[in-house]
Amino acid sequence: MHRRPLTFLNLSLAVTVLGSGHVAAQTMPPEEYQQLSSSIFGELVEINTTDSELGNNTTAVQAVAKRFLDAGFPPEDVHVVIPADHPTKGNLVARLRGRNTGKKAVLLLAHIDVVQALPSDWSPDIKPFTFMERDGYWYGRGTTDNKDEASIYAANLIRMKKEGFVPDRDIIVALTSDEEGGPRNGVDFLLTEHRDLIGDAAFAFNEGGGGMERNGEKVSNNVQASEKKYLSFRFEATNPGGHSSLPRKKNAIYDLSQALLALQKYDFPVRLNEVTTAYFSRSADILGGDVGDAMRRVVANPDDSAAVAVLAPEPNYNARLRTTCVATMLQGGHAQNALPQSAVATVNCRLLPDDDPEDIGNRLQALAEPFGVKVTPMGTARPSPPSPLSGEVLQAVESITREMWPGVPVLPIMSTGATDGLYLRRAGIPVYGVSGLFGDMDDARAHGKDERIEIKSYYEGQEFLYRLVKSLSGGGIA
Repeated sequence: MHRRPLTFLNLSLAVTVLGSGHVAAQTMPPEEYQQLSSSIFGELVEINTTDSELGNNTTAVQAVAKRFLDAGFPPEDVHVVIPADHPTKGNLVARLRGRNTGKKAVLLLAHIDVVQALPSDWSPDIKPFTFMERDGYWYGRGTTDNKDEASIYAANLIRMKKEGFVPDRDIIVALTSDEEGGPRNGVDFLLTEHRDLIGDAAFAFNEGGGGMERNGEKVSNNVQASEKKYLSFRFEATNPGGHSSLPRKKNAIYDLSQALLALQKYDFPVRLNEVTTAYFSRSADILGGDVGDAMRRVVANPDDSAAVAVLAPEPNYNARLRTTCVATMLQGGHAQNALPQSAVATVNCRLLPDDDPEDIGNRLQALAEPFGVKVTPMGTARPSPPSPLSGEVLQAVESITREMWPGVPVLPIMSTGATDGLYLRRAGIPVYGVSGLFGDMDDARAHGKDERIEIKSYYEGQEFLYRLVKSLSGGGIA
């Protein structure tokens, strides 16, 4: 999945960040729990959990399950569940029992599968599945997506048990498979075959948010409350063809090209929801200037074309204003000396959460129709309704952010990509991407070469999540 660095504010447009470089005192966990989390983190990074013959998610979740059992969790509260037809796609669900107050549980979700990493693509002295420390960073595949949060959730739950904390609701940690792709998504598997293990959650925390830094300054602590839907369409032009020595104006490649150029010129309508309204409203206060003014105007009137014209050239803003569709793949013709009988393009769309896929398909067909190009959906868009900007959750995030990093604003965001939180949202469980893990927005390495996380940021995120979950479970703000 996409992570923090893929977003959110285009701060090249604003160099002031509210003086947020100051970090409040006591933002680190106790040394004992720093050591615990880094030990779990290193163990997970060094287990290959790619979707390949070498990857094994089951080995990883079994290692974390042992940590819970060794810490005194009863076996009936630690479950490793493995799909019968995919023995390497194990998932872990661990539960810290709370008082019987009638409150639904808090679910802490993290996937521990990772994207493929070829050692030859990395620096010679950095190996993807070796947990290495250098210059204040930890390196290794999964250090930012998503074994950092997985290890933090596990360590924090163990910390709470060792400290004798009894929450006023159950706290569940779920570590899952195949978020990055593969035959058996772990969240879907848990919901369809082991719903009893996680189905009583009031809400869940997941990846998708996190903190933004630039030049060492903390810019914003982001909370992902919605995400766009993924759906591709096939554009196809056909023609009887013939010999290339006898060309005609009617040509499948030309027809397809004209349809794609029509798509290039088309903009879907601007439509805001609760989350994007909050995003642009709060971003306006951070950015100021012409961009901030345009954000305020588009919140007041999404049909303000002049305001949209200021924001739309920046892809991060445009993708949050509207549904987007873009050509991503092409194929056509069958021989150098023959007129093409067919030409095909794949157009990938990222739909606003409440957009109707059929309506989007109809709009695309209307664009392609004049050129004789047929448009068909490639699969089905999976619904992912926005999570409400819950007062309980957002207030806790804001309170702890103020406590740990005074002056840093909390920014609700809509991801332009997708996470496996969509399965929970479809099941009626609100999901919030929040971590307190800050990363340099100009140094995105998730899924890429020499993936790394700043050690200080990791420990601060660990403490942030500990306080956040505890505050929402009857423990106040520790």
